[in-house]
Amino acid sequence: MNNNWEYQVRINVNDKIAEMARNDPNNVTLKPLIDILSKHHASLKCQFDAFMSYVVEAETLGVEKYPLYAWTKETIEDFAKKAKYLKSFTLYVDGNEVYPKENADMLEADLQPLIGGELIIQLSKHDTNPANNPQPPSRHLN
Repeated sequence: MNNNWEYQVRINVNDKIAEMARNDPNNVTLKPLIDILSKHHASLKCQFDAFMSYVVEAETLGVEKYPLYAWTKETIEDFAKKAKYLKSFTLYVDGNEVYPKENADMLEADLQPLIGGELIIQLSKHDTNPANNPQPPSRHLN
């Protein structure tokens, strides 16, 4: 068993907060969240924006080099999934999408008081173990 998985913290927010986080990240409403992120050298990245960047990069550099291209493109073109992922943010620590469990645990603990308030609807922590993560549908596998 591999106990060396890395982790990632994600938050879900409402439409208003999502719009602010994407377009006005210095808005005073976000200050409690931004203060916690700063303490952990963390930043927010909208999952929809990340998916969009992946698709654009693949289309620019050649989709054959991007094994998740078809699945990701299908996701961003689905209206319901777009609405979901526009309100979902991955927290990067020191610019990294995944990081040691200790970092994820400390970030998660500091964010707990914001859950259920104006800023965070839901918080989740994910590991890099493939068994715990969705895999592309068989139609998207090469």
